[in-house]
Amino acid sequence: MSNPKIALVTGAGSGIGQACATALLNDGWQVVFTGRRQDALEAAIAAAGEAGSRGVAMPCDVADDKAVAALFEQVRQRFGRLDLLFNNAGMGLPVATPDELAADAWRRVVDTNLNGAFFCLSQAFKLMRHQSPQGGRIINNGSISAHAPRPGSIAYTATKHAVSGLTRTAALDGRPFDIAVGQIDIGNVASSMTDRMVKGVPQADGSVRPEPRMELEDVAATFMAMARLPLTANVLFMTVMATKMPFVGRG
Repeated sequence: MSNPKIALVTGAGSGIGQACATALLNDGWQVVFTGRRQDALEAAIAAAGEAGSRGVAMPCDVADDKAVAALFEQVRQRFGRLDLLFNNAGMGLPVATPDELAADAWRRVVDTNLNGAFFCLSQAFKLMRHQSPQGGRIINNGSISAHAPRPGSIAYTATKHAVSGLTRTAALDGRPFDIAVGQIDIGNVASSMTDRMVKGVPQADGSVRPEPRMELEDVAATFMAMARLPLTANVLFMTVMATKMPFVGRG
């Protein structure tokens, strides 16, 4: 039996990250669950049941470049390689117009969503480029906000547009090293972060209306379709969304 592939998922302690990390476990991968809280990571692994025996918790704040470098060195020493990075960690802020947004809040979002994504991508490149056999896959978590903003979301939206730039450039830069880079843009998945959508969220026309949501399992299934591809094929951008959410056309 061949050795299992190695994956690292950031923001794996809950929500989309946990669902996708668990899907990888169930598919036979060895998975590094990464996030800021050790207890949340261990709980996520335990929730995977028997498949959790292939999971390991490695806490890290992705906004800290030195901590990220240490994380990937730990992965290299323990597993010898990395086949997949899911660059998933991210954060948002309460609704605010640009004049209401404090500089330190802006920096927190940029540090996590953009800088953190770059730090992890950079370290994954370093490992994948020099391992044998060479190469691997990186999937960035973009967002519907990488295409169209919600009212009062300037920090989150700006960082997600920037993540699309990371994806495009890294996909080009990865070609000589068999590193395939793609992006999954997710809209309205049912999780604790989107509970407010059931009650109503601001719309572009100034109204506040509830929005449909999809299940985490559907996101994980879409993610796995990307993760299972051979390195000779790449999904550059994939959008998965609640079918009736107000995104396409006029909503």
